[in-house]
Formats: sequence, structure tokens, C-alpha cells
Amino acid sequence: MSSHADRLKALREQLKEDRLDGFVVPLTDEHMSEYVGSYAQRLEWLTGFKGSAGSAVVLPEEAAIFTDGRYTLQVRQQVSPTEWSYESVPQTSAAEWLRAHAPKGARIGYDPWLHTADWVKQAREQLAAKGAELVAVGTNPIDKVWADRPAPSDARLVVQRDELAGRSSADKRQEMADWLSDNNADAAVLAALDSIAWTFNVRGADVTHTPVALAYALVNRDGTADLFVAGDKVDAQVAQHLGNGVRLHERDAFEVYLKSMAGKTVAVDPERSVAAISQALEAAGAKVWRVRDPAVLPKAIKNPVEIAGHKSAQARDGAAIARFVRWIETEAPKGGLDELKASDRLQAFRAEGGLLKDLSFDTISGSGPNGAIVHYKASEETNRPLEMNSLYLVDSGGQYEDGTTDITRTLVIGEPTEEMRDRFTRVLQGHIAIATALFPKGTRGSQLDSFARRPLWEAGLDYAHGTGHGVGAFLAVHEGPQRISPVGSGQSGGDEPLAAGMILSNEPGYYKAGEYGIRIENLVLTVEKQVEGAEKEMLGFDTLTFAPIERRLVVKDMLSPKELAWLDAYHAQVLEIVGPQLAGEDRAWLEAQCAPL
Repeated sequence: MSSHADRLKALREQLKEDRLDGFVVPLTDEHMSEYVGSYAQRLEWLTGFKGSAGSAVVLPEEAAIFTDGRYTLQVRQQVSPTEWSYESVPQTSAAEWLRAHAPKGARIGYDPWLHTADWVKQAREQLAAKGAELVAVGTNPIDKVWADRPAPSDARLVVQRDELAGRSSADKRQEMADWLSDNNADAAVLAALDSIAWTFNVRGADVTHTPVALAYALVNRDGTADLFVAGDKVDAQVAQHLGNGVRLHERDAFEVYLKSMAGKTVAVDPERSVAAISQALEAAGAKVWRVRDPAVLPKAIKNPVEIAGHKSAQARDGAAIARFVRWIETEAPKGGLDELKASDRLQAFRAEGGLLKDLSFDTISGSGPNGAIVHYKASEETNRPLEMNSLYLVDSGGQYEDGTTDITRTLVIGEPTEEMRDRFTRVLQGHIAIATALFPKGTRGSQLDSFARRPLWEAGLDYAHGTGHGVGAFLAVHEGPQRISPVGSGQSGGDEPLAAGMILSNEPGYYKAGEYGIRIENLVLTVEKQVEGAEKEMLGFDTLTFAPIERRLVVKDMLSPKELAWLDAYHAQVLEIVGPQLAGEDRAWLEAQCAPL
């Protein structure tokens, strides 16, 4: 296996052959996915970076990698400083860096199937200021030098039954068709994999931990649709489920089909579709209507069936977490436990329920200083023992047919320091502030974000990630369009008005580099709230995740009576929902964990 330095050298030689002076390498696929199949892991192959968000630029004499605050520590551990300079987003971007570093007259290559049209426009402008040009490549130069690149997954599609989805695919497509008619448009491109899975009530296994299939779709104003997916992925049962209102095509026929849409008005989501799609439509003489993919909002606003399914998945998941936390409490002080053994055992507890389809992401199992790496992934090289008098952060989730879970708990092994308890209590106060927030309809996630930070800000502390993300229904664990994140954080979605039915995470944290990390994460459901004497329609959150919060880390005197009441009421709910699933010593342990503080 070649070293990362060899790979960089091979890419530079290929660029020379392709008459290019540089190339931009994003971490995505042809669907602008956050998590991608192994065939699309070009950034990791080239640099060694294993995070889920980032990009790189390669020039003949220098190269840079761009990551956000979640990966500040991780990128330095995984990517060589001799070959790469580390750049922080949103303080800079690949396009801005190119403007400063690209030679005058340079030809910088990009793959039009891996960038949005907006990115292309912005990068083109930055380069033009330097007298350089952005050049679309026909074949990605990395693919030419990546000899053992995996093939895309050939996993089959499966039907997501209407009794789990809550709505038929025909009903969803008809709603889109009516929207197209109302706007005098002929068709809408669906390129985001979770939008396709949701619209057609199908699931797949083409992306690690996200149950989606590699496909493109067009929904037409007559309610029919064209689905572009490898033929051998569709069996008779799926074909029957799709029905004759859905025409099937091979996935690689998509670009050619777009070129046949002359004179049509086609809705294309500028954020979720790659530049190559709008370029093909424009070249064919179609009119591109830049508008959000019509599946995005209805997918985010869960229907009553999806909500009920999510609650069932959460109850099951909470029992697995409770067993795991008790196991850690019992086993860790004996010694011999490490991050990998712990995450394997957690997966086994989830699987024992018999209904686990997959994890919803790679478990973040961080002992001591590794807990301070926000998106840490334990490996043989980094694996640490769970040591006495330290904190252990575990962020994990499950994919079940009826729901997707995501939960973080911070546990203490041995005795915590006063500082650890103070920081944990502040994070808990921020978590409670989100859980109990009341806000008028139309409020955006960015307006709530500082509720979670205030207790940390009061001590001159903060955390470098958003407070909450949307979550899918047996779909992506990070789902848009809503987020709870600061304005200007570089993470889209904080500006989306929150609506009843949206599921979000509530996950403030605190990270002391080189020492420990703290995060408390539950999922919450946005609901309408009755407020006495209210002059506006009000919303708030109902907590969906039920597992004990580490009471040994709580400084009771720091909590207000209201905060204390919330914590006691929460633990009473944990006991009510999880308790009946446990027996014997597990049950007795849970009762002690959930006793009023």
C-alpha cells in the first residue's frame, strides 16, 4: 500500500499530464452527501484524514487541507504537516486560499460531479481575480491514480413499508406534482440520497450507516417519476412497490437523459445538486429553476407514524444504553477496558434487542484526552484504556426500521475533579435551557443556540460546534434543513424556521484539549405548546431520548430549583420508559440512577 506522500506525488504527476496546475478535492459524492461510500473517500485516500467534513487543494509546490472547529485536533493527528498546511473553515475556504496561492494564469481542475454550481461560481470569481481559471475535468484525476479504488456498493434496495413511512410514495409524489404545476415547472431533480429514499419509500445500504441507495430521480408534474438506479439493485418486490408510475433507468443514463429536456423548466436544488446537473440541463436548453428540493421540508417534519416509530426506537435504544452504562460502571474500575472494547460492547447491547439494522454513525468512544476530540474515532493506533479518575465520552446511535437514534453520555470512572463537575453542570444547564425553551412560531435555530452556551459563557468558556442538527426517520442521522447553530458558523440550516414535527439533537459540550471532553445529547421533538395568556402561537421541545445522566458529575448547588425539577422529572421518565425493559440487578441499578437528586 502506497504512503500518503506517494499518493500526493502520483496525483501531482497526473495533474501535469492533464495540463492542470492544481486540483480541488472535496469530501462528498455526486449527491453532495455528508457521509459517503468507500468509492468516494478520495480525501481520506489522498491525505489520511478520516473526519466527515473537509476539503483539500493540491498545487505543484504546496497543498492545504480545510476543516472546521470539530476537527482541529484530529486533522493534526492524521494528516502530515510536511505535505499539508492546516486551514480553518469558515475563517478561510478553498476558493479564498486559491486566490492567495494559485500562480497567475494557473489552470485549476475541479470535478463538476462533486461541487455545487454556487461553489463553482465563487471559485471562478476568486481565481479570475488572480488571472487563473477553473477547469472542469471529465475524469477525476484521483480516480486515475487510485489503483485499488473500491467499486460503488451493489446492495439491493428494500421497501420501507407504508405502515412505517406513514404516507405512500404516490401521495408524496402527487404533492410534489401539484407544487410543480402551481409553479409552471415540468420536473424536479432529486439528487440527495435521503430525499430519494424518503420520496419513493425505499431504503438501501450504499453509504456506511445511512440506509440509502445510489440513485437520481426526476419527479414530473403529472405525478410520475423517473428513477435512475443500477438495474441489478432492484428486485421484483421493489419494482412492484414502485409501480408503473415510476420509470426505471440505469444510474449512468442520468446525464444523457438531462440532455433530452430542452425547453423544460426543471427545479434543481442549488445546495443539494452538483454543478454537472445544472450544466447538463443548461447545455440542453432547459430552464433551471433554482429552488429547494421539494422533499426536504416534508421529510424534516415527521408525520404521526414516524414520530410513534421514533419513540419506539428510542425506548429500545435507551435500554441498551442503560445496560451499557451499568456495565462500564462495573467493569471499567477493574482495568482492562479500552475505547474499542467499550464501543464493541455497546454495539452488542444494541444488537441484543434483535431489531438493530446498523449503527447510525461510527461510535465516538473517547477516553480522557480523546474525549476532547469532537468527532473522534477510536482506532488501533489511538485506542486508550478507560482509566481511573477520568471522564469517558460516548456518542453513538442506532438505525432501526422505525427510527434513527443519536445520544451522547459522559461518564466518570473513579473520582471526578471539581473542575470536571463544574464544567459538566454548566453543559447540563445549557442542555436544560434548550429542552425547556419556549419560542414563537417562526423562530430559527440560530436564535436558540446561545441559550445552550450562556452557562459556559458566564465562566468564559464555549464549544466549537453547533448545538443541534436534524435527524431522519430511518435515514440520515444528520438531516436538514433545520439546525441549532450560531449565525456565521459556516454550517447551513441555522436560519431555517423551526416547525412542529421536526426532530433535533440537543448537544452542548465542553472540551479541554489534552484532558477531557463533556457532551450531553438527547434528541428532541418540536411541538406546539400552550402558554397561558400567549399572544403568539408558541413552540417548544419534548425530549425523545431516555437514558440516565451521570449524577456523580452534577453540582446540585449550581442548579436552580427549575433545573433540578427538570432533571428529577427527566429521570422519572427514564425509569418509566426504560425500567420495564430491565430486570434484576439492571433494574435495581436504574432505580438508583433515577432517584430524585
